[in-house]
Amino acid sequence: MGRAFEYRKATKMKRWAGMAKTFTKLGRQITMAAKESGADPETNPRLRMLVQNAKAANMPKDNVARAIKKATEKNTEDWKEIVYEGYGPFGIAVLVETTTNNNLRTVGAVRSYFSKAGGSLGTTGSVEYMFEHKCHFQVEGKEGLDIEELELEMIDAGANEIFEEEGKIIIYGEFESYGSIQSYLEENQFEIVSSEFERLPTTTKELSADEVVVFEKMMGKFDEDEDVTNVYHTATGI
Repeated sequence: MGRAFEYRKATKMKRWAGMAKTFTKLGRQITMAAKESGADPETNPRLRMLVQNAKAANMPKDNVARAIKKATEKNTEDWKEIVYEGYGPFGIAVLVETTTNNNLRTVGAVRSYFSKAGGSLGTTGSVEYMFEHKCHFQVEGKEGLDIEELELEMIDAGANEIFEEEGKIIIYGEFESYGSIQSYLEENQFEIVSSEFERLPTTTKELSADEVVVFEKMMGKFDEDEDVTNVYHTATGI
């Protein structure tokens, strides 16, 4: 098994703590995707991905429908995806993905989380090069499925790592290969449980037990912020 598997096993990715926050963040992303590329999941791959993720998170269908409907309303807030980069305590590179309708509010909050932990907000490109942008799918297995054979078949679709985890098939590919992998899975009748984009660090730094406490305190602030969608870092031992 490859690096993506080891990273997932070694790192506790704290995301979207609390059901209400999960629904709020998913709702914003669904509205934004529908506004950008249309309200029909069948013709909007990104919206289809988010609806799948909402189902996996047990988000009520009514919530999903309302989020899609908002995209057609004239007074819908203008949400944007913005990535912030910086260094946390102990020189750990941190990349923060956000969905915001007020950049001043969000950048101010993100800067404060860094500074209060002894880190600093950086400029665009300051740490992004330390991460590989990947797409990630979780699908239901099929009886008698040969994982190695599936991996060989999916190479042309852009997949570069496939493994089983807790009864599900996990597929990693390049960021740009999301559409082709999604198409392959749908055309071959795989049930997609969820799919998303991830950033895997190309270099890591081990933290001590005491350092982990400090670093996790900063991560907790990011987790509590509804504008923050995902946080990636180069620390191990978390």
